[in-house]
Amino acid sequence: MKPVDMKALVYTGTLEMTYRNEPLPSPRPGDVVMEVAAAAICGSDMHAYHGHDARRVPPLILGHEVCGTVIDGKHAGQRMVINPLMACGICQSCTTGRSNICQERELIGMYLQGALAEQVAISERNLLPIPEDMDSVHAALTEPTATALHAVALVERVAYRPLSEMKALVIGGGAIGMLAALVLKAKGCSQIDLGETNALRRTSVEQQRCATVFDPITDKAPNNGDYDVVFDCVGSSITRQTSSEAVRPGGIISHVGLQNDGDGFDSRKITLQEIMVLGNYCYTNADLTASIDMLYQERLGDLNWVEVRPLSAGGQAFDDLHNGRVAAGKIVLQPDHLM
Repeated sequence: MKPVDMKALVYTGTLEMTYRNEPLPSPRPGDVVMEVAAAAICGSDMHAYHGHDARRVPPLILGHEVCGTVIDGKHAGQRMVINPLMACGICQSCTTGRSNICQERELIGMYLQGALAEQVAISERNLLPIPEDMDSVHAALTEPTATALHAVALVERVAYRPLSEMKALVIGGGAIGMLAALVLKAKGCSQIDLGETNALRRTSVEQQRCATVFDPITDKAPNNGDYDVVFDCVGSSITRQTSSEAVRPGGIISHVGLQNDGDGFDSRKITLQEIMVLGNYCYTNADLTASIDMLYQERLGDLNWVEVRPLSAGGQAFDDLHNGRVAAGKIVLQPDHLM
């Protein structure tokens, strides 16, 4: 008899994750089912866990950073990663290569059940192949890597000078901040400073030797007021204010994080000093494909700053992240039978 349920980590309420049996995915037309090999916890998952995301209503299986093996459809048996953003494919944004800002987009782990489970359903056209010998945990970092790479690529597109000549500030040492610093280093950025309030994460970033690390609570950025580009990978009122102070005249602020909306930007300085502010949302398929290659070729290092835990221990992982007890910039969960 075929199984009718699976193990999953379910967001059941504010600060509450429950590991339990859930029905197997119910594919919609055009969907396939993937057997999950590794799925990472995203900052947006934490946002839901804190009760700050009205779009993610419990009970819900979170998670959208995933690698696994396709069970059915034309790619059955292949190891792949997922583009979790399902766009309409026909609007102006989609047809001009910017499906990430499609107004009809859907995202697994938001309204649809996500990947912190043994199986997940996804549109077949949202699958991307990976090398057969690529590590599943590394492959699960494709989505956050693509987010960081997309932000850097947007800066490259509008910058007056190449990255190799720039001073860059990264605010936030979580996964996106860490990956942004690693991408900048891989592209030859001349000076990278990174501000992170959590001492454990500062140590983790320091060990990668990708940036000069400082505590923004006690210290100003080393080159405050003289950065060609600032990547705000937190997205709070405080970090927007910090970005405005840190950027030099004619520089670029790349706003990547989504912690809250509201104030923070110095609009007068932005106007008088011709500072460019870039909004960044997710990634395109091209960013995802490039990220797979960067991760597989180890251009971003050995990724030993990633921590792996069993799916059954996912509730504790969320609690540890909430309480700042984790040095790792990213926790990846794997179904227990694969550990």
